[in-house]
Amino acid sequence: MAIERSRASQTVIDIIGMPLTHAKLKDSLKKAYSAERAAAFAYVGHANSLTASNEKSEVQQIERDEWNHRKHVRHILEEYDIAPSTAYEIRFYLIGKIIGLSCHVIGRFMPFFFAGKLESGNVCEYFVMRHYFNELGITKHDAILHFNRYEIDAKLERPWPTPFSVDEELADDARGFVQAILRWPGASTQGA
Repeated sequence: MAIERSRASQTVIDIIGMPLTHAKLKDSLKKAYSAERAAAFAYVGHANSLTASNEKSEVQQIERDEWNHRKHVRHILEEYDIAPSTAYEIRFYLIGKIIGLSCHVIGRFMPFFFAGKLESGNVCEYFVMRHYFNELGITKHDAILHFNRYEIDAKLERPWPTPFSVDEELADDARGFVQAILRWPGASTQGA
């Protein structure tokens, strides 16, 4: 009888939601929600800076995925009556916009670098949130918070440069500037 009551109580909790008392999980959800926005803005700028239509459409698809991920995280926030963090929203809004605008100024490599940093952070944040939910015995969000190998590969591979193509990516007007800052191998002071 106690087992049936427990299952009934869990069903009620699943239907109406429950408050989360796990502070790290709540913070992770808020951060992930805002970081998805930053990633989407970065991809908007990246896509707008590209001229090759196939690359542009690939980046635009990734941008749509980011907005979709944000929507899913928003549903989880609402389910547990958690408000987004204004501080994270402002912080990640600025980060996303700066990265997006930088795509038009600093060449191709640095936007790839920053997008990769955002994406790796987002993927890790999802794994952490899934772990926190599972610690609480909540598994219903596993599908949303799970990146399969294909999704991770898609985010971290194309259309990103490989270490071997970085020199080609830096072959634009900003090459000397970026090389000087990064002290890239082969940096030259000729013509200075």
